[in-house]
Amino acid sequence: MTQSRRMLVLRAVVEDYIRSQEPVGSAALSKERDLGVSSATIRNDMAALEDEGYLIQPHTSAGRVPTEKGYRYFVDRLATVVPLSEAQRRGINSFLSGSVSLKDALQRSARLLSEITGQVAIVASPSLSKATLRHVELVPVAMSTLLAVVITDTGRVAQHGLTVSAMPTADDINRLSSAVNEQCNGQSLSSASETVRALGGGTGFETVREAADALADAFASMALDERANELYMSGTSHLAHSRSLTDLAPLFDALEEQVVLMKLMSNLSEEPSATGVGVSIGSESHTPELLHASVVSSGYGRSTSPVANDSERNETSPDQDSTNEPIAFVGSIGPTHMDYAATMAAVRAVARYLTFLSRKAAPATDRRLWHNNPQTNEYKGTNKWQIITRRWASTATRATTRSRRRTASSAVSITLISRDRSSRTSSRK
Repeated sequence: MTQSRRMLVLRAVVEDYIRSQEPVGSAALSKERDLGVSSATIRNDMAALEDEGYLIQPHTSAGRVPTEKGYRYFVDRLATVVPLSEAQRRGINSFLSGSVSLKDALQRSARLLSEITGQVAIVASPSLSKATLRHVELVPVAMSTLLAVVITDTGRVAQHGLTVSAMPTADDINRLSSAVNEQCNGQSLSSASETVRALGGGTGFETVREAADALADAFASMALDERANELYMSGTSHLAHSRSLTDLAPLFDALEEQVVLMKLMSNLSEEPSATGVGVSIGSESHTPELLHASVVSSGYGRSTSPVANDSERNETSPDQDSTNEPIAFVGSIGPTHMDYAATMAAVRAVARYLTFLSRKAAPATDRRLWHNNPQTNEYKGTNKWQIITRRWASTATRATTRSRRRTASSAVSITLISRDRSSRTSSRK
C-alpha cells in the first residue's frame, strides 16, 4: 500500500473500531475525521483496502473492521509509544515502591498492569539461567548436609541442599565460601559452576573438595532449570467483559499452558524493536487458543542507562531501553481490538520500573543479612551465625506479611490509575 490517503483511512478505521468495537462506515469517517475527501472517495479507499486484505466487511450493509493484516500495519507504524499520564506514573511509583521483596514487586506489577490495561497481565520472575552470582553462603544444617543460599544480581534467592560424606570444619567452610564469593562474583551460574569445580580441585581445598563439587553441581542444575521461573498472573476476570463466550474457553486453555506463554512472551520481549515492545496478533502466535487474541510483551533486566523515575519523564524516547539485556518479561493479553498504543505504553512503563528494581542492590532483607553488617559478620562461622541464616526464610515471610498490610493504602493508587484509564477512554468516546 503506497498511497498516503489510504494509510490515513486505514488508521482511522482501526482507531475508531478499537474505540467503538463496531464496524466503521465511510459516512462516519467523513463526518468525524478531517480526511479532506468525500464519503464516496473514502468508501472507494475502504473497498480497495478490503481487496488488499487490510479490512473485511462482516455483511453487505455493514461498515468495515480491521483484519490481522490491518492491525499489524497499524502497530508497525506506531512511531512512538504514547507516554502514560502523570496520574498513572504517580500511581505506578506509589504502588510499586511499597514492595518489600522481589516476589512482592512482581505480584504487585501484575495486578497494576491488569488494572491499567483492563486485560490479563503476566509477569515472569527473572530466569536463573540469565542471572549472575552476587553472593553464596554455606551453612551446616545436619551431620552430612550443607545449605547453600544463593543470591543473584536480579534479587532472586535460591536454596540448595548439598550432601557430603563428612562435614568439613567451620573454618574450611568459611574459607570455601570466601573463595567462591571472591572468584565467582558477577559470573553466570554456569560459569560459576566451572570455577567452583576447578577451585575444589586446587591446592589447599582438599578438605572441602566434595562440598565444592556438590556446590558446582547445584550451580549447573540451577542454570539449566528454566522451570524455576514463576509466572504471576492477574486480571483473568477482565476477559468476561471483552470476549464472547465462545472465545473464552480456548483463551483460558492458553492461560493454563504456562510453558507455551513463557516461550511466546520471552521470544517477543527479545525481538529488536524501536519501541522496546513486541506484539503478536492472532495467528502470529502460532497458538490456536490465541487465534482471537493479541499479546504484548517487553523484557526487563539489566540496563546501562538510568530507568528510574526520571526516565518516565522522557518516555517518548523509543531508544531509551535499547541497551537492556532482558532477564524476564512483562506482558498483557487481550482481544485483537485492544488499545495497542495504551497497552504498549503500560507494558513498557512497568518493564522499566522492574528494570530499575533489578539494578538496585539486594533486597533489604539480603543486605541486612549478608553485606557490611558488623552485627552479623562478627558471628560468621559460629552457631549464632547458623541460627541467623536459618531464620532468613522466616524473616522474608514476615516482610511479605507486612507488605500485605499495606495493600489497603496502596489500593488507592490502583483506583487512581483505573479511574484515569476510564476517564481517558470516556473522553475518546
